[in-house]
Amino acid sequence: MYLLRSLVAGFLLAAGSVFAASATPAARRPNVILILADDLGYSDLGAYGGEIRTPHLDALAHGGVRFTQFYNTARCWPTRAAVLTGYYPQQVRRDVVAGVPSGNRGTRQAWAKLLPERLRAAGYRSYHTGKWHVDGKPLAGGFDRSWEIGGGQNNYFKASGITDDGRPVPSTDGFYVTTAMADHAIACLRDHAETFPDRPFFHYLAFTAPHFPLHAPAADIARVGSRYQVGWDVLQRERSSRLKALGLAGFPLPAIERELGPPYAFPEAMTKLGAGEVNRPLPWDELTAAQRDFQAAKMAVHAAMIEVMDREIGRVLAQVRAMGAWDDTLVLFLSDNGASAELMVRGDGHDPAAPAGSAATYLCLGPGWSSAANTPFRRHKTWVHEGGIATPLIAHWPRGITARGELRRDPGHVIDLAPTLLELAGLPAAALAGGPALPGRSLVPAFRRDGDVKRDFLYFDHEGNRAIRVGDWKLVSAKADGGVWELYDLAKDRGETRNFASERPDLVRDLASRWQAAADEFAVTARKQ
Repeated sequence: MYLLRSLVAGFLLAAGSVFAASATPAARRPNVILILADDLGYSDLGAYGGEIRTPHLDALAHGGVRFTQFYNTARCWPTRAAVLTGYYPQQVRRDVVAGVPSGNRGTRQAWAKLLPERLRAAGYRSYHTGKWHVDGKPLAGGFDRSWEIGGGQNNYFKASGITDDGRPVPSTDGFYVTTAMADHAIACLRDHAETFPDRPFFHYLAFTAPHFPLHAPAADIARVGSRYQVGWDVLQRERSSRLKALGLAGFPLPAIERELGPPYAFPEAMTKLGAGEVNRPLPWDELTAAQRDFQAAKMAVHAAMIEVMDREIGRVLAQVRAMGAWDDTLVLFLSDNGASAELMVRGDGHDPAAPAGSAATYLCLGPGWSSAANTPFRRHKTWVHEGGIATPLIAHWPRGITARGELRRDPGHVIDLAPTLLELAGLPAAALAGGPALPGRSLVPAFRRDGDVKRDFLYFDHEGNRAIRVGDWKLVSAKADGGVWELYDLAKDRGETRNFASERPDLVRDLASRWQAAADEFAVTARKQ
């Protein structure tokens, strides 16, 4: 009942905001470009303390706001469901709920409409470019155009399995998926400017970069060079120092967990990858020279993938400027989960004799570099410790966000994106009819000022990894650790280095009870037809 009351209260607050926004003239409703990276680490961007060259994203951050405590769901498909529906993935059967057909192949209920279906009521045209990984098809979910990558991308240099409005996309010489995605986005925007100049647009641009396989054009890898021969230990410390200088972190830096490997074991992959691969984040000076070279080459490809993505985002943003829509366009950038510790070989296999990052290779970042990419946090994608669920969020909107380069410390979650966009679109509360109230909070107050987004809790549950955040306290457990609850004070320790569970058993019991109440309530919602 507590959860139900909080959801209803949140709905009433959101409804009030929506009614207020509904008076906004249609011409003032912003265009929206929502950019989602895949397996990007918290500190991979320059604006978040990284050494990777991301000038276009950094410019967005310096011209808007950066959120420091924004969360995803720890995995690709649950995050995408939450982004596009505004519900926790368990509510809409897109993460596992006991006794309900759910998870990666779960099917949303009819009331769990996607954002484009809702935004259409406010006159929006909607476009999708890139990874999908949501049940159903984009065009059936309200998008007017879609360049779709199904579940993922097993070769960045091939168009296999990609469709353009349902038609197969042929592979061509020089094809690289990140560039092809930008080409499609630009084509959609040009067509919109010519054909629908009086209507706002929503563009969902879902990159696969820098998800494995680590593939990048050779010239871009060469530009990165030997930058990563310093090793992941040094890189973590360097990023931590920059994060502190930027005001993004000031808490103890967690030690790299040398015995924590990939979340899934693929021993045959280690054989295919050869002696240069390691499945534990051992201290850099304990690796052989061959291992250091192999690992440094992998991180160079990861960096090159992000640098190419940033460059292609720059081309898309240039088109927005060219069509005179810059001031009235809200750009949001985030990642679907933290960097990945996974090690596997899929697709066309791996040729150990081929240059790292080329089409004949299949490399993954692995736990060493993932630990550094997720600085200043612990753990990786699939875990719900901070390293798995913390994402950068950049919001840039010249006419609507007057702040320039400011930080926002309001805790937020991907479930907040839908209520934010619905408010800005001026949609009536009736647009939400047919399903339960959205559990998220609008971020519009945070665009104006820090500290104005209020909430009861944030909930996490993926593959037996569980967490709840209430205020600055976080209760978290990992299935691989036996599901034992750990308790952290995130106000002082987002690195999760001091566990208060034994000192505060009363708080552990209270938060565990609240997590279970949320899980039970979401299970009821998942059964709602």
